[in-house]
Amino acid sequence: MTEYLSPNYGDRPANMAIDLVILHYTGMHTAVAALDRLCNPQTSVSAHYLIAEDGTVFRLVKEAKRAWHAGAGHWCGATNINDRSIGIEMVNPGHEIGYRAFPEVQMVALERLLKNILSRHPISPARVVGHSDVAPTRKQDPGEFFNWQRLAAAGLAIWPERLDEAAPFADLPHLLTAIGYDPLAPLRDVITAFQRRFVPGLVTGIADATTRATIAAVYRIPA
Repeated sequence: MTEYLSPNYGDRPANMAIDLVILHYTGMHTAVAALDRLCNPQTSVSAHYLIAEDGTVFRLVKEAKRAWHAGAGHWCGATNINDRSIGIEMVNPGHEIGYRAFPEVQMVALERLLKNILSRHPISPARVVGHSDVAPTRKQDPGEFFNWQRLAAAGLAIWPERLDEAAPFADLPHLLTAIGYDPLAPLRDVITAFQRRFVPGLVTGIADATTRATIAAVYRIPA
């Protein structure tokens, strides 16, 4: 763990439990560029941790403090996402400048960090989510190349074990809201975010049978 403290943080509300982890990608070419941005007081953005592609973990904001990483968002009825979450940035160029798979050493470092975080806070695997999950109209990260199934196998996220019958289209808003997504966001945006997470080979925003079956299966996973 390398300390590289950012000035961009504030206090959490009194008695606010930390019960979410939000995973991001930096959308920048290098860790150096990302650190410069996350530690620049003029940007007003930060995260608690940044993980470089070589696996180096930087601590930018102490967990007791509120980092500025999620912006406007929603998860399971809560909109005060920064107040209650820990933000982890994964160095990756992102969709706009060269999105690519996350290296093995970077994923190993993330798993170690997540195990440590979840051991210290009341955060269930179902509440380790992506930036696109909490902000489906604005964000794409960490994206369809991120290996959520791997994290689930390690008990650090969720993934459906099997698919059953596809949910009727009319049931999708209710099921997606119950999973955690914003009921006020456009349904196509929410479906796209869900696909990036759980149906990464089919990111279309269209609720085909596979997507509807996956939504039904994720809905059944205990929160």
